Amino acid sequence: MLRIKNRTKKALFSLATILTLGLLGPGVSASENSGVSNKADFSTDTIYQILTDRFKDGNAGNNGSSDVYDPSNPRKYHGGDWQGVTDKINDGYLTGMGISAIWVSSPVENLDLIDPSNGSAAYHGYWGRDFFKTNSHFGTFDDFKNMVDTAHSKGIKVVIDFAPNHTSTAEYGNLQFPDDGALYKDGVKLGSLRNDPNNLFNHEPWTDFSTYENGIYHSMYGLADLNNVNPTVDTYMKESIQKWLGMGIDGIRVDAVKHMSLGWQKNWLSDIYEKNNVFVFGEWFAGGTSGEADMNKFVNTSGMSLLDFRFANSVRSLYTNPSYTMGDFYSVLKATESEYNEVSDQVTFIDNHDMPRFSTITNGNDTALNQAYALLLTSRGVPNLYYGSEQYAKGGEDPQNRGDIPSFNNTTKAYKIISKLAPLRKQNQALAYGGTEERWVNNDVIVYERKFGNDVAIVAVNKSQSQNFNIGGTLTSLPTGIYKDKLDGLMGGGQLTIDKSGKVGSYELKAGQTAVWTVENKSTEPQIGNVGASIGISGNEISISGQAFGAQTGQVLFGNTAANVTLWTDTLIKVNVPDGLVGYQNIAIRNSNGALSNTFNNFEILSDKQIPVRLMVNNFNTNLGEELYIVGDVAELGMNKLEDAVGPIFNGTESIAKYPNWFYDVNLPVNKTITCRLVKKDGQGNILWTSNSYVIKTGDKAATLYIKDK
Repeated sequence: MLRIKNRTKKALFSLATILTLGLLGPGVSASENSGVSNKADFSTDTIYQILTDRFKDGNAGNNGSSDVYDPSNPRKYHGGDWQGVTDKINDGYLTGMGISAIWVSSPVENLDLIDPSNGSAAYHGYWGRDFFKTNSHFGTFDDFKNMVDTAHSKGIKVVIDFAPNHTSTAEYGNLQFPDDGALYKDGVKLGSLRNDPNNLFNHEPWTDFSTYENGIYHSMYGLADLNNVNPTVDTYMKESIQKWLGMGIDGIRVDAVKHMSLGWQKNWLSDIYEKNNVFVFGEWFAGGTSGEADMNKFVNTSGMSLLDFRFANSVRSLYTNPSYTMGDFYSVLKATESEYNEVSDQVTFIDNHDMPRFSTITNGNDTALNQAYALLLTSRGVPNLYYGSEQYAKGGEDPQNRGDIPSFNNTTKAYKIISKLAPLRKQNQALAYGGTEERWVNNDVIVYERKFGNDVAIVAVNKSQSQNFNIGGTLTSLPTGIYKDKLDGLMGGGQLTIDKSGKVGSYELKAGQTAVWTVENKSTEPQIGNVGASIGISGNEISISGQAFGAQTGQVLFGNTAANVTLWTDTLIKVNVPDGLVGYQNIAIRNSNGALSNTFNNFEILSDKQIPVRLMVNNFNTNLGEELYIVGDVAELGMNKLEDAVGPIFNGTESIAKYPNWFYDVNLPVNKTITCRLVKKDGQGNILWTSNSYVIKTGDKAATLYIKDK
């Protein structure tokens, strides 16, 4: 790494020459916040999603019988395993691309039979059977641990897929399913859908996705839907994820978060964060680019990030819909920046295992894929690459989009583009934490700036294949100088000149061209870029990433309360959540020189250890359009603030509560006497009525409580 010191007239290189060479700016040092040890913050990372079975067969001995293993059948196992992933880590394929995190298929034991409804084996990992055992087709616990340790030794974090919503398929017309969606714990059967004396499963028909409630408590396509608020299931999922966290993983991708209650998930996450400060993101499938009220509420209050389907759908529209413009793309960036509390923590992507591959929807237009990767890797959020797309892999709907990786060619243009831009996220904190400002835009072109402290990145993309545009005169935050394209001309870019007023000199952005120019300069003012996790109880350790915190320990303030500091470096601080605070708090840094940072808003301190509670309300009538909420004297129920009452609560599930009976699954503190009230609102959120007070008392495990006489 170059440090520039004591520049004089006799210096060998001028600053302009240094910048022309594309080297790092003055005073740049390695960032502690970007290493493997910082499990809570993935903002500087590039994730590579691996469908384990379709990546590499490292051990043919675990492929299984011909009943479920057939590499010629896209619905059966193809042999990929953890040893194969380990092999590709060791041979440099992933590190050569600049990958610093991998997301592998769910590692738990799956149903090892063919699903009679579709002829498929559980190669994808989403038909969990025993969450305390490994999927034998992927390997043993030793194989898994070896993969994790090998990844860490190469600077790569490991994320596992995890699906606590359901087990395997148990109902489809008149078909009989041999395993009946059974759930096991270390080989001991706990129950199945049709033999469920302990109510481990929800017993509703298939969801029609008509309402949020319907999607949570009804089964998806006949998969046996787990009753997460059942004490046995809640404990099971807490213990099982701890088993995998104990193997050293760095993050969790949670499947189908839209189909589990917010209250149960928040309780589960709180238990995770008490013991492990890791990055967690969920899948809330969305088909468009507009926000959804329930999705926005989830991303801002659940304590986990989401896969950013709005971003993915926007980029896909750019290259498939002639009427979708770069201005539309920028509007999505700004809308999510406004609507999401932590937009830099959302996981962005352009294709995945649940949608046709990008190369397929663009009819093999490699330029489109290359540009999409440039947008992905330089935009806000945590970029996630789908295995094989760097090889221009094609495939339509499932299972065609889950084919074997075509090759491990490290000379494709996409591979080279990724290898230039992914490491840049480690070097330039503007790409990790900066805001996004449009500097030049029309239907085909966007020039946007990312800025964090004194780190700046300028990205220019022209998707027109026939027209050039001169972007000269564009205002930027780059210092005066000459800047080399960080893609080294791979996509046609050249050097950029910035004059004394910060404007771009004459520059012809040619048809199909993409370029990235950056500067990395050390800041003197402390700035918070990320706080992880975003919820927790007193005593939890959290990580604060950013810059210019200083070498000497200063203060971390939750409101006006100073936290106990366990680690202090210039770019990474770790602290314990202070005692005596509950609810939403703002966090700021005061360095040893007294300089105060920006504020990270809305860190939620929960009252105590959490349990899931199903609150029941019997025989309550409302008029059409009116909705029922619950408010109470704990932070989890809004601290008696009527505007923060939780809900609207549900009343349309046959096996739980049907109008005029109501229910809602919430996370509450253990062993607590709580005073609460019912709140009735109209469809616009206006308060129409509040009830008298009711008293409920929680214990130390999941429970059902009535807040109106049974």
